[in-house]
Amino acid sequence: MQINPNIFKAYDIRGIYGEDFDEKLAYDLGIAFANMRKKELGINEITIAVGSDMRISSPILKEGLIKGLIDAGANVVDIGLASTPTFYFAVANYKYDGGIIVSASHNPKEYNGFKLVREKALPISKESGIMDLKEIILNNDLVKSSEKGELTENKNVLEDQINHDILYTDLSKIKSFKIVIDPANSMGSLYFDELFKNLNCTIIKINWELDGNFPNHEADPFKKENIKSLCQKVKEENADLGIATDGDGDRIFFVDNVGEPIEPGIMRAILSKIFLKEFPGAKIAYDIRPGKITEDIINENGGHPIITRVGHSLIKEQAIKEGAVFAGESSGHFFLNMPEGFYEAPIVMALKILQELSDSNMKLSDYIIPFKKYYHSGEINTKVENINKKINELKEKYRDGKINELDGVTIEYNDYWFNVRPSNTEPLLRLCLEAKTKAVMEEKRDEILKIINN
Repeated sequence: MQINPNIFKAYDIRGIYGEDFDEKLAYDLGIAFANMRKKELGINEITIAVGSDMRISSPILKEGLIKGLIDAGANVVDIGLASTPTFYFAVANYKYDGGIIVSASHNPKEYNGFKLVREKALPISKESGIMDLKEIILNNDLVKSSEKGELTENKNVLEDQINHDILYTDLSKIKSFKIVIDPANSMGSLYFDELFKNLNCTIIKINWELDGNFPNHEADPFKKENIKSLCQKVKEENADLGIATDGDGDRIFFVDNVGEPIEPGIMRAILSKIFLKEFPGAKIAYDIRPGKITEDIINENGGHPIITRVGHSLIKEQAIKEGAVFAGESSGHFFLNMPEGFYEAPIVMALKILQELSDSNMKLSDYIIPFKKYYHSGEINTKVENINKKINELKEKYRDGKINELDGVTIEYNDYWFNVRPSNTEPLLRLCLEAKTKAVMEEKRDEILKIINN
């Protein structure tokens, strides 16, 4: 089948299975990736980890991928069904030479794709390898090896990951919380099952069974409609908090004890404060989208704020370069700098929040009050014909503000600030705005949307 070249994206390879690509692409990717890593490392014998999520098309794609890697002479370690953080842990912890996980993250059921990493789970993005792989595959420049690689399995990854992650907190200090968890019939349920064997908490599970049809709701907790049932259940059960994860389990979201979703920017600020207690004066990285409370908290607690572009691969690359201890993205990706690698660690983040709540002896809704200083528009997406023209219009209209063009355009005034940037995956312009008052937020949000929609 003809490959849709648009599946090669900023952070991964992703599209509709059977329409944009099929298992032939998976096979070709295996060959291209193995040859790329061999060339980069300057060696012929390499070991690549392969995992997958629970999507209907994942088994056949994984099979094609493994065959391609082996035909190119790479040894393959199959880690089975795994969340993306579990996959990152495997590559970093066992010192594999790279890895590929078959997953389409939070996308609807018809989608699938691949996330790729080098050693230490170092991300491969558009600017650091994905476009090279695209060229190799589309030009059919695929070289098989005269000596095939070998396939083995590693069935201990999840248990090893949990044993690793729980060392980042003191389990004895965590109280007996009642927690409602919604992994959206996706990969987070695997690591939560393993994690809570170690904690004396009551867990109320909803949408728990792995199901690639996503029978209850989309696996994207960033959209408020997808955590309605979680919020309701927290209230019904009089729980201490709620937790949601996305399709591949690399993003984590929290709901307070009164059933209100907590902005990821606020969770990032809380986690920044926690890590700065442990690492005084450390660098903390965060993406440029509004979430000013993070910057405030880093400065108040003696840290060094590092602003990055949007996107999990891009924020990781910048954070590693800067030597940041912790990094957080506005969309719920939270990263930790560990001896073996720098990648999303949602289990560690959940444990840190539980220990902080235990230490404070406060309800979560009370604990977050000082962090709710600003009013946020949420991310508003608009289909736009000429994205660059629209961004230039906004720069002209708001030229008296403080302008930053790191990612799209960010414009700051004393009482409000906003970022408008093109989506890396769709023909959309994304607006995020924040203000000191609700009235200003609503007024400026509507004013800017009018310009975007005009």
